[in-house]
Amino acid sequence: MSFNDEEFLLQTETARKLYHEFAERQPIVDYHNHLPPKNIAENRRFNNLFEIWLEGDHYKWRAMRANGVAEKYITGDADPRDKFLAWATTVPATLRNPLYHWTHLELKRYFGITELLNEKSADRIWEQTSEQLQSADLNAHGILKKFNVVALCTTDDPTDDLVYHKSIAASGLATKVYPAFRPDKALTVDQPAAFNAWLDRLTAASSIEISSLPDLLEALDQRHAAFHEVGCRLSDHGLARCFADFPDDAGAARIFDAARAGHAASPDDHGKFASYLMLHFGRLDTRRGWTKQLHLGALRNARTNGLKLLGPDTGFDSIGDYQQASTLAAYLDRLDLEGALPKTILYNNNPNDNYIFSTMIGNFQDGSVPGKMQFGSGWWYLDAKEGIEWQLNALSNNGLLARFVGMLTDSRSFMSYPRHEYFRRVLCNVLGREVESGEIPEDNHLVGGMISDICYNNVAGYLNLPGIKPA
Repeated sequence: MSFNDEEFLLQTETARKLYHEFAERQPIVDYHNHLPPKNIAENRRFNNLFEIWLEGDHYKWRAMRANGVAEKYITGDADPRDKFLAWATTVPATLRNPLYHWTHLELKRYFGITELLNEKSADRIWEQTSEQLQSADLNAHGILKKFNVVALCTTDDPTDDLVYHKSIAASGLATKVYPAFRPDKALTVDQPAAFNAWLDRLTAASSIEISSLPDLLEALDQRHAAFHEVGCRLSDHGLARCFADFPDDAGAARIFDAARAGHAASPDDHGKFASYLMLHFGRLDTRRGWTKQLHLGALRNARTNGLKLLGPDTGFDSIGDYQQASTLAAYLDRLDLEGALPKTILYNNNPNDNYIFSTMIGNFQDGSVPGKMQFGSGWWYLDAKEGIEWQLNALSNNGLLARFVGMLTDSRSFMSYPRHEYFRRVLCNVLGREVESGEIPEDNHLVGGMISDICYNNVAGYLNLPGIKPA
Protein backbone atom coordinates (compact mmCIF):
# COMPACT_ATOMS: atom_id res chain seq x y z
CA MET A 1 0.00 0.00 0.00
CA SER A 2 1.39 3.42 -0.99
CA PHE A 3 1.01 6.66 0.95
CA ASN A 4 -2.24 8.52 0.22
CA ASP A 5 -3.47 6.11 -2.43
CA GLU A 6 -7.15 5.29 -2.87
CA GLU A 7 -6.94 2.77 -0.01
CA PHE A 8 -5.37 5.30 2.38
CA LEU A 9 -5.94 4.31 6.04
CA LEU A 10 -7.99 1.25 4.98
CA GLN A 11 -5.86 -1.58 6.27
CA THR A 12 -8.10 -4.58 5.53
CA GLU A 13 -10.09 -5.77 2.56
CA THR A 14 -13.31 -5.43 4.56
CA ALA A 15 -12.45 -1.84 5.50
CA ARG A 16 -11.92 -1.01 1.85
CA LYS A 17 -15.24 -2.60 0.88
CA LEU A 18 -17.14 -0.79 3.65
CA TYR A 19 -15.64 2.57 2.74
CA HIS A 20 -16.19 2.38 -1.01
CA GLU A 21 -19.69 0.90 -0.80
CA PHE A 22 -21.20 2.68 2.20
CA ALA A 23 -19.24 5.83 3.10
CA GLU A 24 -17.40 7.32 0.13
CA ARG A 25 -20.35 8.80 -1.73
CA GLN A 26 -22.46 9.94 1.21
CA PRO A 27 -23.43 13.64 1.19
CA ILE A 28 -21.94 15.98 3.79
CA VAL A 29 -23.81 17.91 6.46
CA ASP A 30 -21.12 20.12 7.97
CA TYR A 31 -23.09 21.22 11.00
CA HIS A 32 -20.30 23.07 12.82
CA ASN A 33 -17.70 25.21 11.08
CA HIS A 34 -16.29 28.72 11.14
CA LEU A 35 -16.53 29.55 7.44
CA PRO A 36 -17.23 33.26 6.85
CA PRO A 37 -20.78 33.62 5.46
CA LYS A 38 -19.54 36.62 3.48
CA ASN A 39 -17.26 34.37 1.43
CA ILE A 40 -20.17 32.10 0.56
CA ALA A 41 -22.57 34.95 -0.22
CA GLU A 42 -20.02 36.57 -2.52
CA ASN A 43 -18.89 33.23 -3.99
CA ARG A 44 -15.31 34.12 -3.18
CA ARG A 45 -12.63 33.19 -5.68
CA PHE A 46 -9.28 32.43 -4.05
CA ASN A 47 -6.21 33.65 -5.90
CA ASN A 48 -3.66 31.31 -4.42
CA LEU A 49 -2.95 28.71 -1.75
CA PHE A 50 -2.20 31.33 0.86
CA GLU A 51 -5.72 32.74 0.61
CA ILE A 52 -7.58 29.43 0.63
CA TRP A 53 -5.20 27.44 2.86
CA LEU A 54 -3.12 29.57 5.22
CA GLU A 55 -5.07 32.77 5.71
CA GLY A 56 -6.83 31.75 8.94
CA ASP A 57 -5.53 28.30 9.85
CA HIS A 58 -3.99 28.38 13.31
CA TYR A 59 -3.22 24.64 13.14
CA LYS A 60 -0.65 25.46 10.46
CA TRP A 61 0.49 28.59 12.28
CA ARG A 62 1.38 26.56 15.39
CA ALA A 63 3.39 24.09 13.32
CA MET A 64 5.28 26.88 11.56
CA ARG A 65 6.19 28.54 14.87
CA ALA A 66 7.39 25.16 16.18
CA ASN A 67 9.56 24.87 13.06
CA GLY A 68 11.28 28.18 13.76
CA VAL A 69 9.39 30.28 11.20
CA ALA A 70 9.28 33.99 12.03
CA GLU A 71 5.84 35.49 12.68
CA LYS A 72 6.33 37.73 9.64
CA TYR A 73 5.82 34.64 7.47
CA ILE A 74 2.84 33.37 9.48
CA THR A 75 0.49 36.22 10.33
CA GLY A 76 2.73 39.15 9.41
CA ASP A 77 3.21 41.29 6.33
CA ALA A 78 5.34 38.97 4.20
CA ASP A 79 4.31 38.32 0.61
CA PRO A 80 1.67 35.57 0.36
CA ARG A 81 3.95 33.43 -1.79
CA ASP A 82 6.74 33.68 0.76
CA LYS A 83 4.29 32.62 3.47
CA PHE A 84 3.34 29.59 1.42
CA LEU A 85 7.01 28.73 0.88
CA ALA A 86 7.52 28.90 4.64
CA TRP A 87 4.63 26.48 5.08
CA ALA A 88 5.95 24.16 2.35
CA THR A 89 9.33 24.07 4.10
CA THR A 90 7.54 23.16 7.35
CA VAL A 91 5.43 20.33 5.90
CA PRO A 92 8.15 17.61 5.95
CA ALA A 93 8.60 18.31 9.66
CA THR A 94 4.90 17.56 10.27
CA LEU A 95 5.39 13.86 9.53
CA ARG A 96 3.11 11.91 11.94
CA ASN A 97 1.22 15.09 12.76
CA PRO A 98 -2.31 15.03 11.25
CA LEU A 99 -1.33 18.10 9.24
CA TYR A 100 0.79 15.86 7.04
CA HIS A 101 -2.19 13.66 6.22
CA TRP A 102 -4.60 16.56 5.75
CA THR A 103 -2.17 18.55 3.60
CA HIS A 104 -1.64 15.80 1.06
CA LEU A 105 -5.24 14.63 1.06
CA GLU A 106 -6.36 18.20 0.38
CA LEU A 107 -3.86 18.72 -2.43
CA LYS A 108 -5.05 15.48 -4.01
CA ARG A 109 -8.79 16.09 -3.69
CA TYR A 110 -8.82 19.75 -4.70
CA PHE A 111 -6.07 19.81 -7.33
CA GLY A 112 -5.27 16.21 -8.27
CA ILE A 113 -1.72 16.70 -6.94
CA THR A 114 -0.06 13.58 -5.53
CA GLU A 115 3.45 15.03 -5.31
CA LEU A 116 4.70 15.53 -1.75
CA LEU A 117 4.80 19.15 -0.67
CA ASN A 118 8.23 20.33 0.40
CA GLU A 119 10.74 23.08 -0.34
CA LYS A 120 11.63 21.56 -3.72
CA SER A 121 8.08 21.09 -4.98
CA ALA A 122 6.67 24.31 -3.55
CA ASP A 123 7.11 26.55 -6.59
CA ARG A 124 5.55 23.99 -8.95
CA ILE A 125 2.60 23.41 -6.65
CA TRP A 126 2.08 27.15 -6.15
CA GLU A 127 1.91 27.76 -9.90
CA GLN A 128 -0.25 24.73 -10.65
CA THR A 129 -2.78 25.48 -7.91
CA SER A 130 -2.93 29.21 -8.64
CA GLU A 131 -3.99 28.37 -12.18
CA GLN A 132 -6.58 25.82 -11.09
CA LEU A 133 -8.05 28.19 -8.52
CA GLN A 134 -9.31 30.36 -11.37
CA SER A 135 -11.75 27.59 -12.29
CA ALA A 136 -15.39 27.84 -11.22
CA ASP A 137 -14.97 24.39 -9.68
CA LEU A 138 -12.82 25.91 -6.95
CA ASN A 139 -14.62 29.10 -6.00
CA ALA A 140 -16.66 28.92 -2.79
CA HIS A 141 -19.80 27.56 -4.47
CA GLY A 142 -17.85 25.19 -6.68
CA ILE A 143 -16.10 23.66 -3.68
CA LEU A 144 -19.39 23.02 -1.88
CA LYS A 145 -20.74 21.31 -4.98
CA LYS A 146 -17.53 19.34 -5.57
CA PHE A 147 -17.67 17.81 -2.11
CA ASN A 148 -21.44 17.25 -2.10
CA VAL A 149 -22.04 19.50 0.88
CA VAL A 150 -25.82 19.54 1.15
CA ALA A 151 -25.86 21.74 4.25
CA LEU A 152 -23.48 23.67 6.45
CA CYS A 153 -23.88 25.68 9.63
CA THR A 154 -21.61 28.61 10.35
CA THR A 155 -20.92 30.03 13.82
CA ASP A 156 -22.49 33.42 14.44
CA ASP A 157 -22.80 35.95 17.24
CA PRO A 158 -26.35 37.02 18.23
CA THR A 159 -25.48 40.56 17.14
CA ASP A 160 -24.93 39.45 13.54
CA ASP A 161 -27.47 41.01 11.18
CA LEU A 162 -27.56 37.76 9.15
CA VAL A 163 -27.49 39.74 5.92
CA TYR A 164 -25.13 37.26 4.26
CA HIS A 165 -27.28 34.30 5.25
CA LYS A 166 -30.31 36.01 3.77
CA SER A 167 -28.37 36.71 0.59
CA ILE A 168 -27.27 33.08 0.33
CA ALA A 169 -30.82 31.84 0.86
CA ALA A 170 -32.03 34.07 -1.97
CA SER A 171 -29.22 33.05 -4.32
CA GLY A 172 -30.46 29.60 -5.24
CA LEU A 173 -27.24 27.93 -4.00
CA ALA A 174 -27.91 24.19 -3.80
CA THR A 175 -26.05 23.89 -0.48
CA LYS A 176 -28.24 24.99 2.42
CA VAL A 177 -26.33 27.47 4.59
CA TYR A 178 -27.61 28.23 8.08
CA PRO A 179 -26.25 30.17 11.04
CA ALA A 180 -25.60 28.71 14.49
CA PHE A 181 -26.22 30.85 17.57
CA ARG A 182 -22.96 31.42 19.56
CA PRO A 183 -23.66 33.81 22.49
CA ASP A 184 -20.38 33.45 24.41
CA LYS A 185 -19.92 37.21 24.71
CA ALA A 186 -23.14 37.46 26.73
CA LEU A 187 -21.32 35.82 29.65
CA THR A 188 -18.41 38.27 29.89
CA VAL A 189 -19.50 40.31 32.93
CA ASP A 190 -15.93 39.91 34.20
CA GLN A 191 -14.79 42.12 31.30
CA PRO A 192 -17.17 45.10 31.51
CA ALA A 193 -15.67 47.14 28.66
CA ALA A 194 -16.06 44.27 26.21
CA PHE A 195 -19.41 43.27 27.73
CA ASN A 196 -20.91 46.73 27.38
CA ALA A 197 -19.61 47.18 23.85
CA TRP A 198 -21.25 43.87 22.95
CA LEU A 199 -24.52 44.93 24.63
CA ASP A 200 -24.53 48.07 22.50
CA ARG A 201 -24.23 45.92 19.38
CA LEU A 202 -27.02 43.68 20.66
CA THR A 203 -29.17 46.77 21.21
CA ALA A 204 -28.62 47.77 17.59
CA ALA A 205 -29.36 44.27 16.28
CA SER A 206 -32.52 43.75 18.36
CA SER A 207 -33.80 47.34 18.55
CA ILE A 208 -34.25 46.78 22.29
CA GLU A 209 -32.58 49.24 24.65
CA ILE A 210 -30.70 47.10 27.18
CA SER A 211 -30.56 48.74 30.57
CA SER A 212 -31.66 45.83 32.76
CA LEU A 213 -31.39 42.05 32.92
CA PRO A 214 -34.96 41.53 31.62
CA ASP A 215 -34.02 43.72 28.63
CA LEU A 216 -31.03 41.45 27.94
CA LEU A 217 -33.16 38.29 28.14
CA GLU A 218 -35.73 39.82 25.80
CA ALA A 219 -33.07 40.90 23.29
CA LEU A 220 -31.49 37.43 23.29
CA ASP A 221 -34.89 35.85 22.75
CA GLN A 222 -35.54 38.23 19.87
CA ARG A 223 -32.25 37.39 18.19
CA HIS A 224 -32.80 33.67 18.80
CA ALA A 225 -36.14 34.02 16.98
CA ALA A 226 -34.47 35.97 14.15
CA PHE A 227 -31.90 33.20 13.72
CA HIS A 228 -34.71 30.63 13.67
CA GLU A 229 -36.41 32.54 10.87
CA VAL A 230 -33.41 32.05 8.58
CA GLY A 231 -33.16 28.33 9.33
CA CYS A 232 -30.92 28.18 12.40
CA ARG A 233 -31.52 25.03 14.44
CA LEU A 234 -28.34 24.90 16.54
CA SER A 235 -26.76 26.90 19.30
CA ASP A 236 -23.13 26.58 20.37
CA HIS A 237 -21.13 27.48 23.45
CA GLY A 238 -17.36 27.43 23.90
CA LEU A 239 -16.70 27.00 27.62
CA ALA A 240 -13.79 25.77 29.70
CA ARG A 241 -16.37 23.88 31.78
CA CYS A 242 -20.07 24.13 32.48
CA PHE A 243 -21.37 26.64 35.00
CA ALA A 244 -23.69 25.35 37.72
CA ASP A 245 -23.97 27.95 40.50
CA PHE A 246 -27.48 29.14 39.83
CA PRO A 247 -28.54 32.48 41.36
CA ASP A 248 -32.08 33.77 41.62
CA ASP A 249 -33.35 36.57 39.37
CA ALA A 250 -32.38 39.27 41.86
CA GLY A 251 -28.85 37.92 42.24
CA ALA A 252 -28.32 37.76 38.48
CA ALA A 253 -29.76 41.27 38.07
CA ARG A 254 -27.33 42.64 40.68
CA ILE A 255 -24.38 41.20 38.74
CA PHE A 256 -25.72 42.55 35.44
CA ASP A 257 -26.29 46.04 36.86
CA ALA A 258 -22.76 46.21 38.24
CA ALA A 259 -21.22 45.13 34.93
CA ARG A 260 -23.41 47.56 32.99
CA ALA A 261 -22.06 50.28 35.29
CA GLY A 262 -18.50 49.24 34.42
CA HIS A 263 -17.61 47.08 37.43
CA ALA A 264 -15.97 43.74 36.72
CA ALA A 265 -17.66 40.71 38.21
CA SER A 266 -15.63 38.59 40.61
CA PRO A 267 -14.90 35.01 39.55
CA ASP A 268 -17.75 33.79 41.76
CA ASP A 269 -20.22 36.32 40.35
CA HIS A 270 -19.09 35.62 36.80
CA GLY A 271 -19.84 31.93 37.38
CA LYS A 272 -23.26 32.72 38.80
CA PHE A 273 -24.22 35.03 35.95
CA ALA A 274 -22.99 32.54 33.35
CA SER A 275 -25.00 29.79 35.05
CA TYR A 276 -28.11 31.95 34.93
CA LEU A 277 -27.75 32.80 31.24
CA MET A 278 -26.90 29.23 30.24
CA LEU A 279 -30.25 28.15 31.70
CA HIS A 280 -31.93 30.86 29.63
CA PHE A 281 -30.20 29.62 26.49
CA GLY A 282 -31.25 26.05 27.20
CA ARG A 283 -34.87 27.12 27.58
CA LEU A 284 -34.74 29.04 24.30
CA ASP A 285 -33.29 26.05 22.46
CA THR A 286 -35.98 23.73 23.83
CA ARG A 287 -38.76 26.17 22.99
CA ARG A 288 -37.74 26.29 19.33
CA GLY A 289 -36.65 22.68 18.94
CA TRP A 290 -32.94 23.39 18.49
CA THR A 291 -29.87 21.31 19.27
CA LYS A 292 -27.41 22.69 21.82
CA GLN A 293 -23.68 22.20 21.29
CA LEU A 294 -21.27 22.45 24.24
CA HIS A 295 -17.56 22.68 23.35
CA LEU A 296 -15.81 22.05 26.65
CA GLY A 297 -12.25 21.74 27.89
CA ALA A 298 -10.03 24.13 25.92
CA LEU A 299 -7.47 26.30 27.71
CA ARG A 300 -7.61 29.46 25.64
CA ASN A 301 -5.13 32.31 25.21
CA ALA A 302 -2.41 30.66 27.30
CA ARG A 303 0.33 32.92 25.95
CA THR A 304 -0.22 36.54 26.99
CA ASN A 305 2.25 37.96 24.48
CA GLY A 306 0.56 36.07 21.65
CA LEU A 307 -2.87 37.35 22.67
CA LYS A 308 -1.62 40.92 22.90
CA LEU A 309 0.07 40.72 19.50
CA LEU A 310 -2.55 38.86 17.47
CA GLY A 311 -5.73 38.49 19.51
CA PRO A 312 -7.72 35.29 20.21
CA ASP A 313 -7.97 32.23 17.95
CA THR A 314 -4.45 32.63 16.59
CA GLY A 315 -2.81 29.45 17.86
CA PHE A 316 -2.17 29.95 21.57
CA ASP A 317 -4.77 27.55 22.95
CA SER A 318 -4.30 24.04 24.31
CA ILE A 319 -6.04 21.22 26.13
CA GLY A 320 -7.24 22.15 29.63
CA ASP A 321 -7.43 19.87 32.67
CA TYR A 322 -10.68 21.09 34.20
CA GLN A 323 -12.98 19.11 36.45
CA GLN A 324 -15.95 18.49 34.14
CA ALA A 325 -18.31 15.88 35.56
CA SER A 326 -20.07 17.53 38.50
CA THR A 327 -20.88 20.88 36.89
CA LEU A 328 -21.85 19.30 33.56
CA ALA A 329 -24.22 16.93 35.36
CA ALA A 330 -25.68 19.75 37.46
CA TYR A 331 -26.32 21.94 34.42
CA LEU A 332 -27.96 19.21 32.37
CA ASP A 333 -29.97 18.05 35.38
CA ARG A 334 -31.30 21.53 36.11
CA LEU A 335 -32.61 21.85 32.56
CA ASP A 336 -34.00 18.32 32.69
CA LEU A 337 -35.87 19.06 35.93
CA GLU A 338 -37.54 21.99 34.18
CA GLY A 339 -38.44 19.89 31.14
CA ALA A 340 -36.12 22.21 29.19
CA LEU A 341 -33.21 19.97 28.21
CA PRO A 342 -32.81 20.21 24.42
CA LYS A 343 -31.05 17.75 22.16
CA THR A 344 -27.41 18.24 23.11
CA ILE A 345 -24.01 17.44 21.61
CA LEU A 346 -21.05 17.40 24.02
CA TYR A 347 -17.58 17.94 22.54
CA ASN A 348 -14.57 17.10 24.67
CA ASN A 349 -11.07 18.52 24.24
CA ASN A 350 -9.25 16.36 26.80
CA PRO A 351 -8.92 12.62 26.06
CA ASN A 352 -8.79 11.93 29.81
CA ASP A 353 -12.44 12.99 29.91
CA ASN A 354 -13.73 10.81 27.07
CA TYR A 355 -15.34 8.33 29.43
CA ILE A 356 -16.87 11.12 31.51
CA PHE A 357 -18.59 12.54 28.45
CA SER A 358 -19.54 9.21 26.90
CA THR A 359 -21.18 8.04 30.13
CA MET A 360 -22.71 11.43 30.95
CA ILE A 361 -24.90 11.39 27.86
CA GLY A 362 -26.46 8.12 29.05
CA ASN A 363 -27.67 9.81 32.24
CA PHE A 364 -29.95 12.10 30.24
CA GLN A 365 -31.26 9.94 27.40
CA ASP A 366 -35.03 9.97 27.88
CA GLY A 367 -36.40 7.83 25.05
CA SER A 368 -37.94 10.81 23.27
CA VAL A 369 -35.41 10.97 20.42
CA PRO A 370 -32.89 8.34 19.30
CA GLY A 371 -29.51 9.62 20.45
CA LYS A 372 -30.97 12.76 22.00
CA MET A 373 -27.74 13.25 23.94
CA GLN A 374 -24.62 12.96 21.79
CA PHE A 375 -20.92 12.58 22.52
CA GLY A 376 -19.62 14.68 19.64
CA SER A 377 -16.82 13.82 17.26
CA GLY A 378 -13.17 14.25 18.23
CA TRP A 379 -12.68 18.00 18.59
CA TRP A 380 -9.69 20.27 17.97
CA TYR A 381 -6.67 18.36 19.23
CA LEU A 382 -8.63 15.11 19.04
CA ASP A 383 -9.72 15.17 15.39
CA ALA A 384 -6.68 13.21 14.11
CA LYS A 385 -6.73 9.47 13.48
CA GLU A 386 -5.93 8.42 17.03
CA GLY A 387 -8.31 10.94 18.62
CA ILE A 388 -11.12 9.86 16.29
CA GLU A 389 -10.53 6.23 17.27
CA TRP A 390 -10.54 7.13 20.98
CA GLN A 391 -13.89 8.92 20.63
CA LEU A 392 -15.41 6.06 18.61
CA ASN A 393 -14.25 3.53 21.18
CA ALA A 394 -15.48 5.48 24.21
CA LEU A 395 -18.86 6.05 22.58
CA SER A 396 -19.13 2.42 21.50
CA ASN A 397 -18.24 1.11 24.95
CA ASN A 398 -20.69 3.34 26.80
CA GLY A 399 -23.43 4.28 24.35
CA LEU A 400 -24.80 3.58 20.88
CA LEU A 401 -22.35 4.17 18.05
CA ALA A 402 -25.22 3.41 15.65
CA ARG A 403 -26.94 6.68 16.70
CA PHE A 404 -23.84 8.88 16.36
CA VAL A 405 -24.26 12.05 14.26
CA GLY A 406 -20.74 11.91 12.84
CA MET A 407 -18.08 14.33 11.68
CA LEU A 408 -17.79 18.08 11.07
CA THR A 409 -14.94 20.28 9.92
CA ASP A 410 -14.84 22.87 12.75
CA SER A 411 -12.72 24.85 10.30
CA ARG A 412 -12.25 28.36 8.94
CA SER A 413 -10.95 27.02 5.64
CA PHE A 414 -12.74 25.94 2.47
CA MET A 415 -9.88 23.43 2.06
CA SER A 416 -11.05 21.28 4.98
CA TYR A 417 -13.79 19.15 3.43
CA PRO A 418 -11.53 16.09 3.07
CA ARG A 419 -11.67 15.87 6.87
CA HIS A 420 -15.03 14.16 6.37
CA GLU A 421 -13.34 11.64 4.09
CA TYR A 422 -10.56 11.21 6.65
CA PHE A 423 -13.08 10.46 9.40
CA ARG A 424 -14.99 8.04 7.19
CA ARG A 425 -11.83 6.14 6.35
CA VAL A 426 -10.90 5.85 10.03
CA LEU A 427 -14.43 4.70 10.90
CA CYS A 428 -14.44 2.03 8.19
CA ASN A 429 -10.96 0.88 9.15
CA VAL A 430 -12.01 0.36 12.78
CA LEU A 431 -15.13 -1.58 11.80
CA GLY A 432 -13.44 -3.51 9.00
CA ARG A 433 -10.71 -4.70 11.33
CA GLU A 434 -13.30 -5.93 13.84
CA VAL A 435 -15.28 -7.73 11.14
CA GLU A 436 -12.15 -9.58 10.06
CA SER A 437 -11.25 -10.47 13.64
CA GLY A 438 -14.71 -11.88 14.21
CA GLU A 439 -15.63 -9.26 16.83
CA ILE A 440 -18.65 -8.05 14.86
CA PRO A 441 -20.68 -9.87 12.17
CA GLU A 442 -19.76 -9.86 8.52
CA ASP A 443 -23.13 -8.36 7.62
CA ASN A 444 -23.26 -5.58 5.05
CA HIS A 445 -26.81 -4.60 5.97
CA LEU A 446 -25.93 -4.28 9.66
CA VAL A 447 -22.45 -2.78 9.49
CA GLY A 448 -22.77 -0.96 6.16
CA GLY A 449 -26.11 0.50 7.18
CA MET A 450 -24.61 1.82 10.40
CA ILE A 451 -21.77 3.45 8.45
CA SER A 452 -24.19 5.18 6.07
CA ASP A 453 -26.22 6.38 9.04
CA ILE A 454 -23.17 7.80 10.84
CA CYS A 455 -21.93 9.53 7.69
CA TYR A 456 -25.23 11.16 6.77
CA ASN A 457 -28.61 9.76 7.78
CA ASN A 458 -28.34 10.25 11.53
CA VAL A 459 -27.36 13.90 11.38
CA ALA A 460 -29.85 14.64 8.60
CA GLY A 461 -32.65 13.32 10.80
CA TYR A 462 -31.36 14.67 14.10
CA LEU A 463 -30.91 18.38 13.43
CA ASN A 464 -34.23 19.20 11.72
CA LEU A 465 -32.50 21.59 9.33
CA PRO A 466 -34.99 22.93 6.78
CA GLY A 467 -34.79 20.99 3.54
CA ILE A 468 -32.50 18.24 4.86
CA LYS A 469 -33.80 14.70 5.29
CA PRO A 470 -32.22 11.25 5.66
CA ALA A 471 -31.81 9.24 2.46
